[in-house]
Amino acid sequence: MTQLRIPRLVVAAPHSGSGKSTIASGLMAALAATGKAVQGFKVGPDYIDPGYHAAATDRPSRNLDTWMVSKESVLTTFARAAQDADVAVIEGVMGLYDGYDAQTERGSTAEVAKLLGAPVLLVIDVGRMARSAGATALGYRDFDPDLTMAGVICNKTGSEKHALWVTQAIEGIGLPVLGCLPRKPSLLIPERHLGLHTAVERAEEGRVFLRHAAELITDHIDLARVLALAADVEPLTVESPRVTAPVKPRTRIAVAYDAAFCFYYEDNFDLLREAGADLIFFSPISEDALPKDIGGLYLGGGYPELYAERLAGNTSLMDAIRQAVAAGMPTYAECGGLMFLTESITDLRGNTYPMIGAVPGRAQMRERLAMGYREVTALRDTILLPAGGRARGHEFHYSDWSGPLADDHAAYQITPRLREEVRAEGYVRDNVLASYVHLHFSAHRDLAWNFVDACTRWRGSRLVRVH
Repeated sequence: MTQLRIPRLVVAAPHSGSGKSTIASGLMAALAATGKAVQGFKVGPDYIDPGYHAAATDRPSRNLDTWMVSKESVLTTFARAAQDADVAVIEGVMGLYDGYDAQTERGSTAEVAKLLGAPVLLVIDVGRMARSAGATALGYRDFDPDLTMAGVICNKTGSEKHALWVTQAIEGIGLPVLGCLPRKPSLLIPERHLGLHTAVERAEEGRVFLRHAAELITDHIDLARVLALAADVEPLTVESPRVTAPVKPRTRIAVAYDAAFCFYYEDNFDLLREAGADLIFFSPISEDALPKDIGGLYLGGGYPELYAERLAGNTSLMDAIRQAVAAGMPTYAECGGLMFLTESITDLRGNTYPMIGAVPGRAQMRERLAMGYREVTALRDTILLPAGGRARGHEFHYSDWSGPLADDHAAYQITPRLREEVRAEGYVRDNVLASYVHLHFSAHRDLAWNFVDACTRWRGSRLVRVH
């Protein structure tokens, strides 16, 4: 066991929409601008916020999820990523106490903060309150006495007088206010059906946004006090903070990565590399061929519906994927990747675009959101799990897939939650596994090894036939 003293803090809020994403990313950028090595983290199953963290810190951001993976794995992920950083900033998810269910703290920001022994900065949207800000802060501080509430950041103040009032109300109950941010509509990240626009899509705009957010934070937040709170923590006891050295690559896996496909857990990439994969990133939007000498395909989530016309127009790349799948290349697709492998995508305007056709059925965009944590049991052997194997992940999509779930090609059985029924999900045929569920490989570390093993065997068999 090793003890590490890593300065750290959690940026949380009473509810979504309070401004914690802007403030967390802006805080990371402001601290990085002072020369600090800043490591970003995101609580929960989110892909968009970590993209902004990475842009702000020039370091990959990691997800910390105490429902999808074990607490030991969360501690290890945190320690490995932050051990060489000057400070770690952890952005919360939803409201501070929101998680897997309404009766426990599982998967919540509060649970992660307590696990890491990290102080919490509560971002309160005070735009429509005055003294009530004190009552809000009091309730969130006292709801769980084991949580360390270190201070408050007031967001969307309307004037200096308003800022003074809310500060007095909050400090009157014994919590320090580290700063008040004025209302700035220009610093809202634009939203759409799946949430915020990604940092990958708006790289230049994102840099401007982060620069302005950092300036706002620097002008209105006491950064020295923030750093002092982050440093006032107990050492973390972890099993091993060292990153396992990747084994000598034994296969190359092509990973779709561009504006259409950018929803991946960084830990999944790490585990695949540790299992012996050389990951080769490519763009299904702009590249006309798959990378050479690959043994597998990983098609992650994203926004294929927004780029469907360009994807459909890249016929040479789609032909290459069809040929690879027909040849038996192990292919793993999640959510947007599943949509890409279907026969077509129909967007919200009713436009239909042809896709790969390796998975029967069509993807249709809807106004209805399907979301939530998922525990899956493999119904048959796949390239990731043997029949009966279990894993954890989440769903978040506005599309339906009219696939053949009733036949013998369904991938998983979904474990039901409150008021849900047992249902089948996903598609398996030969070496193809496609599903709406985003799996976290740390929840079942054999997932990465099984995938790399399948890719290695397939590539080896191809080379034998060639020679």
